[in-house]
Amino acid sequence: MKKQIITLSLGLMTVLAFGQKKQLRTAEKAIKKQQYAEALTTISSVDGMLADMDEKYKAKYYFLKGQALAGKKNFEEAAESFNTLFSYEKEIGRQRYTKDAQPMLNTMIQKVSERAINLYNKDQDFSEAAKNFALTYKLSPKDTAFLYNAALSASRAKELDASLKYFRTLKEVGYTGIETQYLATEKATGKVANLGSKQQRDLMVKSGTYTNPENKVTDSKQAEIVKNIGYILVQQGKTEEAIVALQEARKANPKDVNLILNEAQLYIKLEKMDKFGALMKEAVQLDPTNPILFFNLGVVNANENKHEEAIKYYNKAIELDPKYGDAYMNLAVSMLAGEKEIVDEMNKNLSNFKKYDELQEKQKALYKKALPFIIKADNLKRTEGTVRSLLNIYDTLRMEKEADALRPIYKKMRTGN
Repeated sequence: MKKQIITLSLGLMTVLAFGQKKQLRTAEKAIKKQQYAEALTTISSVDGMLADMDEKYKAKYYFLKGQALAGKKNFEEAAESFNTLFSYEKEIGRQRYTKDAQPMLNTMIQKVSERAINLYNKDQDFSEAAKNFALTYKLSPKDTAFLYNAALSASRAKELDASLKYFRTLKEVGYTGIETQYLATEKATGKVANLGSKQQRDLMVKSGTYTNPENKVTDSKQAEIVKNIGYILVQQGKTEEAIVALQEARKANPKDVNLILNEAQLYIKLEKMDKFGALMKEAVQLDPTNPILFFNLGVVNANENKHEEAIKYYNKAIELDPKYGDAYMNLAVSMLAGEKEIVDEMNKNLSNFKKYDELQEKQKALYKKALPFIIKADNLKRTEGTVRSLLNIYDTLRMEKEADALRPIYKKMRTGN
């Protein structure tokens, strides 16, 4: 009786194996005819037998399923099937189908990545580009740069939730984006080009079309990733979370001025100008030749009515950048801050002509002192504000010729006519 049971069991296994082999062969023929839907249906019919499937049939099952799914352009599931195949054949110690499946997976990765690049560069369809870059990363998780591209694309598409998700994943996996660029100068144009690999660069230099080979290691993108997380959180109205994200980044990069500036900008949104000012001072210590930092310190002090301090910082910004138009304008505004006190006194002495005239002369002297800086600001970058300020001063100082020349310009700037 015992022998009979064993014989029946073996017979059943033989029938099952024969059925699996037949279905897989049928699926293989359908794939060769590019009948991928039919092949996938046939392959799915043996899903229930997978646990008891023979090793050689199980490997073929994953191989054929990957091909059928790829044929239907279901690249994500196709990659899962191929990767399962690679793991399985590595486990059993026989790589019969891996050598054929790996190039197929590489081709899929190339197709999806090329589509993503074209969507981004040519079509400017950032939403679809993000999806395809993310898919490329899923197909090839070791190529983290694709996830970075997905995050940037989603950000440009204003898909903040998706972009935040991708940036946070990059942060979790420790993506740096550091790479070695193999550069050389093209003889014909004199332009420096990144030639992709050392081998390619050296060949181009050897051919004589390029000269001056050099290697350049790019900066880490980790600070930028955290900064982008902060920016997205701000746009989502989560300013406090953004500050926490940037502070965390600063712990890892305490000398990164950009991170300090980004955190400082968040305090402007929260109207915490004291913290903004403290961070500006910290930034100045790290980057003492940056005119923007001194300009910002001028703004902070001006907002606190510390105009003498503000003037010092604006002057320093101008010293570092003589073409800093906003610094000239703000410097003039701080110089004119004392005008209010003079005007208030003038209003109190409307019947005291002598006192009123003295105050008016004081006002004119203040205007004359500020005027050159407003003119400089207007010459560097004309705006409605600079023209309006000049007109006010010209009228007060009775500089009729200068005022008459500006009046039609101001009218056109205001009305467009």
